Amino acid sequence: MSLFDHVSLGVRDLDPSGAFYDAVLAPLGLVRLWRVTRAVGYGPEGFTGEAPFAIVESKPGGGPALGAFHLAFAARSREAVNAFHAAALLHGGADDGPPGIREHYDPGYYAAFVRDPDGHRLEAVLHEGRAAILPPDA
Repeated sequence: MSLFDHVSLGVRDLDPSGAFYDAVLAPLGLVRLWRVTRAVGYGPEGFTGEAPFAIVESKPGGGPALGAFHLAFAARSREAVNAFHAAALLHGGADDGPPGIREHYDPGYYAAFVRDPDGHRLEAVLHEGRAAILPPDA
């Protein structure tokens, strides 16, 4: 069993944020599962349960708050980490740490950090030499 059932993240504008997450999650094997009026859900292709990750548009006077947030997505390879970083920069994200080894975390910690259009800190990480919990291969 996973520690989390799902994670949702408040965004200011669903359309550009949806395009951003479509692009940066694809290299990690995650796709858009659904869209409703103010939310988009993501997960492994073919996933039938609650979307493990969703973005929800904030509305004036209510809805999810924007604020400090860090979310690390598991990657299957260095190439996936690199593609995540490149896709983020091409789709309105900002660099917050280029792809590379982060020995201060762990000798096999290969990661890249970006900020999404709302300033949320995102990471794609590969734990080289260590098993990770990942969605099944498509």
